[in-house]
Amino acid sequence: MNKLETFEQKAYDQNVKVYDYYLGEESLAGLYIDGRVAINTSVKSLKKRTCVIAEELGHHYTSSGNILDQDDVRTQKQEHKARLWGYNESIGLIGIVEAFNHGCHNLYEMAEYLDVTEEYLKEALDAYRDKYGVRTDIDNYTVCFIPYLTVFKKV
Repeated sequence: MNKLETFEQKAYDQNVKVYDYYLGEESLAGLYIDGRVAINTSVKSLKKRTCVIAEELGHHYTSSGNILDQDDVRTQKQEHKARLWGYNESIGLIGIVEAFNHGCHNLYEMAEYLDVTEEYLKEALDAYRDKYGVRTDIDNYTVCFIPYLTVFKKV
């Protein structure tokens, strides 16, 4: 099962319906409303669809109420929380470690290995850098975000 199918199964298991729907503008990739995810018909790439459904499921698990007003700080916080949920489910620190152990040496290779878009991976790494700072430890590894992404196995 690929990553998109995994997220579709998560949606199904939570009784969240996923629809292909034209959302009126190309810049709006997805939308979550009351147990329904709409993925814009303009989203053709399977990797992009994976990233969209990950974030929209993040809204299912973490958001409440109408959060369309992006000028509201509370809305921005809920949006951030949903995105972080999506990043953790589709990439996660363990995914970064696994990609390095698999021999991925750049963002393109890592995104391919993780089955996400390079843009989504960059956004996730920025979010992790904001959350963890220069570095963080996971299991027997240290993930460094600054000055560049690298992973060290602890001895």
